[in-house]
Amino acid sequence: MQAVFVYIEIEGTTVVEVSQELLTKGRKLANELGVELHAVVAGTGIKGKVENQILPYGVDKLFVFDGEGLFPYTSKPHTDILVELFKREQPQICLMGATVIGRDLGPRVSSSLTSGLTADCTQLEIGDYDDKKAGKHYEGLLYQIRPAFGGNIVATIVNPDHRPQMATVRSGVMKAEVLDPQYKGEVVYENVADFVPPEDYVVKVIERHVEAAKHNLKGAPIVVAGGYGVGSKENFDMLFELAKVLHGEVGASRAAVDAGFCDHDRQIGQTGVTVHPKVYIACGISGQIQHIAGMQDSKIIISVNSDPDAPINKIADYVITGTVEEVVPKLIKYYKQNSK
Repeated sequence: MQAVFVYIEIEGTTVVEVSQELLTKGRKLANELGVELHAVVAGTGIKGKVENQILPYGVDKLFVFDGEGLFPYTSKPHTDILVELFKREQPQICLMGATVIGRDLGPRVSSSLTSGLTADCTQLEIGDYDDKKAGKHYEGLLYQIRPAFGGNIVATIVNPDHRPQMATVRSGVMKAEVLDPQYKGEVVYENVADFVPPEDYVVKVIERHVEAAKHNLKGAPIVVAGGYGVGSKENFDMLFELAKVLHGEVGASRAAVDAGFCDHDRQIGQTGVTVHPKVYIACGISGQIQHIAGMQDSKIIISVNSDPDAPINKIADYVITGTVEEVVPKLIKYYKQNSK
């Protein structure tokens, strides 16, 4: 049976979070299909340092490529590694993070293998497909689900005939969960020279600058999010003040970002980031499906909206009817009074 493969992205000898999220999802997909979960990682000086970050997620076989010139990432060596490995192993599914690396590597591999690729997926499922024109029925296909037309619709894409079915997936969309800390998967240490010719190393990274993120929106336990109903960039300052006293982060809907009320890197929804906080306070957000897709898994949702019939109120645990200008200063005041 053909396996589900996950390409593991690393920073030095540390596995990045999106890869662990994909391993968790990959394990579930493999279980549905009745196949094994395989993973591939390439870097420099990683042998003995990455295995315990990967196998506990339920990986049945891990292919390790450890050699000079494989970190920092450059296109050609990693492309050849995946192309040659996939020709040999014949996976039916390959998942990558929709990161700078995944967006570069995914198209190169899929093009070389004449396989399809769906970029920037927000959801993955297994299902059947009937091709009425060809009169064919397909079972166990990967449903690659992503926003389209600026987030106005959700498209489900299938790749019936070509393998592997490839998808890049946004960070934060899936949840990383260790299956078993003692999971016993097979580790295969490959000879890099068998896959990568010397001319692949023609591009060298002279200097590399890594900067920490300005905020931790995806990992924040409390998110205060504003929509177009906040009214102005100045009113967003109130949300930042509320987030500060709650020790949370500020997010925004696409409408608020497009209006210039908040920076794009704080956008939540299908065309932004996905968050799973313990508390989500939605201020002046109508609750279009594009936004709800990025926050619907929040533990507690509090809606502050002047419209009692706003769509977001249907999924909110608590609804406060009123304008942002009326409600948020009171939240700040009473929290300060009652907090230790």
